[in-house]
Amino acid sequence: MQNCDSDYAPTVVVGGGIGGLATALGLIKAGKKAVVLEQAHEFGEIGAGLQLGPNATRILDSWGLLERVCAVGVLPNNIVMRDAISAEEIGRLPLTGEFRTRFGGPYVVIHRTDLHAILLEACREAGADLRTGVRVERVEDIGNGTLVVAEGDRSFTAEATIAADGLHSVLRHEIVGDDLVASGYVAYRGTVPITDASRQDRELDDVVVWVGPGSHLVQYRLRAGEVLNQVAVFESPSFVRGDEEFGGTAELEAAFADCHPQVRDAITHIGKQRRWPLYDRMPADTWGEGRLVLTGDAAHPMLQYLAQGCCQALEDAKTLEFLVAADAQDTDWPAVIRRFSDSRIPRTAEVQTRARMFGDICHAGGVHRVVRNELLATLGAEDLYGHADWLYRGPVFDLLRQARLAVA
Repeated sequence: MQNCDSDYAPTVVVGGGIGGLATALGLIKAGKKAVVLEQAHEFGEIGAGLQLGPNATRILDSWGLLERVCAVGVLPNNIVMRDAISAEEIGRLPLTGEFRTRFGGPYVVIHRTDLHAILLEACREAGADLRTGVRVERVEDIGNGTLVVAEGDRSFTAEATIAADGLHSVLRHEIVGDDLVASGYVAYRGTVPITDASRQDRELDDVVVWVGPGSHLVQYRLRAGEVLNQVAVFESPSFVRGDEEFGGTAELEAAFADCHPQVRDAITHIGKQRRWPLYDRMPADTWGEGRLVLTGDAAHPMLQYLAQGCCQALEDAKTLEFLVAADAQDTDWPAVIRRFSDSRIPRTAEVQTRARMFGDICHAGGVHRVVRNELLATLGAEDLYGHADWLYRGPVFDLLRQARLAVA
């Protein structure tokens, strides 16, 4: 890039989180140079565990990263759903054997910071230009390119700008102008060391979801099995009311007070220093125009009940890679962005909508809880695989399969 008042970059990615790094890596794989602008003074991620379905691990495999991911992650045997009050098992989705064959990849759980570090290393190896301390304020369409304006009178001109600036996206406000939707739910997250005694618990090899009225708890191992990740989610009356102070530890404990002793004990081991209010947005009709487009959480923030936020960001990155690679030398960016939006908006809107619905199912109480438990108990592995086809296959699955056939 030139050392002048307005630096030039073939493509700018705004945001250096998982979605932004994946986007940059995909662009480089497609033959483009990419500059990543991160507002923080160093690259990094906060949070705890991530679940990567096969729709995500197939993409990581296509970039040669799956081996690194599996080395620091965990491949669980099952997803087990238990009633949080009775501890009864009400559903089990096997994740080995037929699952991997059917969906073309493994199911992996990994610490968020570990996945981010792998993508960051891959971007550096690929030659991405990674900039920190750049807070982007707006992007202007200048006809044959974009002008990215940042704090401190800094600016960058680019062929195209991809906005991966997350849930609280500044650039989404320019394009869509909508507000976050508060779910009324709050999450506490954290990890605890796994002791020698607890290693004997065979359920540590699974992702376990305890579902209760207005609350749920998720547990699974991370970091090659050394720590247990726990996420407690509950409806916060103070958050629903719109109170400035909401989701405190008293509400957390009250939400799980009627649960099985195993669940209540787990809650005592979750860190209470920070809580995360859960938001999404309504699906948008447009993600951009001209040479500017949203991606990842900036485009389609979703509730976590299908564990697809990161997975869909990776699908975005791979889709954009395919579209750019088809015409990398003289890219018609407005056409690419139209095709990208046309492909991804329906897919992510369905995931956003179904995530909300699945959250309602998980948090059912009263007679709805009884009916849910009875219905889930009737479903075998093949039934559950059939219900998961829409999620773990999809358009990117077909693109990857076609790419494999083309080089076979």
